[in-house]
Amino acid sequence: MLIIAEIGLNHNGDMHLAQCMIDEARAAGADIVKFQIFDPSKLFPQDFEWMDYHIRVRLSFEQVKLLRNYCDHVGIEFCASVFDLEGLEWCDTLDVRRLKVASRSIYDSALIGAMSETGKDMIVSLGMWDGPSFPEISTAGRVDFLYCVAKYPTPLSDINFSRVDFSKYGGFSDHTEGIDAAAVAIARGARIIEKHFTLSKMMDGPDHICSVEPHELRQLVDISRRYSKCLHAAE
Repeated sequence: MLIIAEIGLNHNGDMHLAQCMIDEARAAGADIVKFQIFDPSKLFPQDFEWMDYHIRVRLSFEQVKLLRNYCDHVGIEFCASVFDLEGLEWCDTLDVRRLKVASRSIYDSALIGAMSETGKDMIVSLGMWDGPSFPEISTAGRVDFLYCVAKYPTPLSDINFSRVDFSKYGGFSDHTEGIDAAAVAIARGARIIEKHFTLSKMMDGPDHICSVEPHELRQLVDISRRYSKCLHAAE
């Protein structure tokens, strides 16, 4: 069972805050902290509502290196969603163990092909995938697909786990408020839960509202450990 604390952009460009968030995620029992590496000018239109924010919080290579090293120092895995080849090169240089394909990148065949060629494990969100089956990704590493609804935040009524087979999906990338949906996914067999993480939902930024605070992350980790004992005790 893997719990991924998706710090994403919730560090707001402040490296001290980012390090505090890494500390809190580790203290809560998360297995992985994940960031986002991208160039907003390539990802969003110039009139995008949050463009100024995304430019301000964009991580440089040196900042990514600092965060990668800090994760090693405190003992939690660093991971990143990469949205272009430059970000992929950074992760390869820093020997990041696994890579994340975000929902918006699922049709970027050049990026996914380059990620596959690294041979690293990949976690792939399918929030924007509309194919009849999972996308074909050929790589020497492991590929886990995450069920995801690409709404921020996602209403619980839009989750519809009745159609999700977690013997095929590796897990759930959760954009709902709270931890109820994640708990249901775990009970239904999800092995990976990715959840946005913040120190305060009142902070500035688009993702804080659908994020969990430290006490909620602790609850989620505790649920995952207890449910796993019930689900896998006979194995």
